[in-house]
Amino acid sequence: MSGKQDAISPWGLAVAGATGAVIANAMVYPLDIVKTRLQVQEKRKVTDVAHSGAEDSPHYTSTWDAITKITEEDGVLGLYAGINGALIGVASTNFAYFYWYSVVRTLYLKRVPTPPGTVAELSLGAVAGAVAQVFTIPVAVITTRQQTQTKGEKKGMLDTARDVIDSEDGWSGLWRGLKASLVLVVNPAITYGAYQRLREVIYPGKTNLKPLEAFLLGALSKSLATIATQPLIVAKVGLQSKPPPSRQGKPFKSFIEVMEFIVKNEGLLGLFKGIGPQISKGLLVQGLLMMTKERLELLFILLFRYLKQLRSKQLQKLAEIAAAKAKDVAPVVIK
Repeated sequence: MSGKQDAISPWGLAVAGATGAVIANAMVYPLDIVKTRLQVQEKRKVTDVAHSGAEDSPHYTSTWDAITKITEEDGVLGLYAGINGALIGVASTNFAYFYWYSVVRTLYLKRVPTPPGTVAELSLGAVAGAVAQVFTIPVAVITTRQQTQTKGEKKGMLDTARDVIDSEDGWSGLWRGLKASLVLVVNPAITYGAYQRLREVIYPGKTNLKPLEAFLLGALSKSLATIATQPLIVAKVGLQSKPPPSRQGKPFKSFIEVMEFIVKNEGLLGLFKGIGPQISKGLLVQGLLMMTKERLELLFILLFRYLKQLRSKQLQKLAEIAAAKAKDVAPVVIK
């Protein structure tokens, strides 16, 4: 991949990555809604008395149950609630990530001539992910709120943002879950680090991967990252969404508090709720992202090569015109 990165500028890599991410996430967005709803709901028991207000919120027992109930309540469009904000967030986060990843990797290769090892690859991904999160987390907070709104609470991005700002957190509410997000940079770091290493092991020396090869590598690397970081993912979603009914509107202060609350009420397995749609979404998104990104990068290489040839021809033509004019003017020049 390093040879390809040399052929494309960081901006080109960022556009390719962001475009691939938007296409992939748009295709599997209903799974994003489902996994978010599953991750924020409280576990109910048959003997439990419903908490105040809890009866208004549907309870989901599985991925298919969630899809069915959301469709019955809000129609098919309910599976796409908050998609505008989500895709803006995906585009901005991935653009920032791929841009900074290519920048820091290029700087690393200038200092160290040999390709980065696993630890270095993970570190480069973590740095890029941290920078991307700081600038894009407000969109993630707004999207999570939109995804968990009930039918009577549906609001647009701006109104949802105002609700967050008007809460007790104020403007800082738009950065809720930042610490958890910064810890979660290990997810894309593991994903892309694993992708690079698996690529070198499975397809050594291969510059351009076939779509299916890129899909399988992306899906496998994302699965490993998701399993390793699922408890943090659940905690971050809990921080960014409205507090559960049993807390009577009291928001969580940290992702550690969210994890303690989940373990206390649902046991350790509660930290892995929603992992089914999370992995399914991750498999499809990462596979489609890498497959699309590989194709887009190839298109960028061809485009840049064409523009370079076009520019070269234009410069040659300008040189010829300048030379012709110089000949015409030559007799007038004083000897």
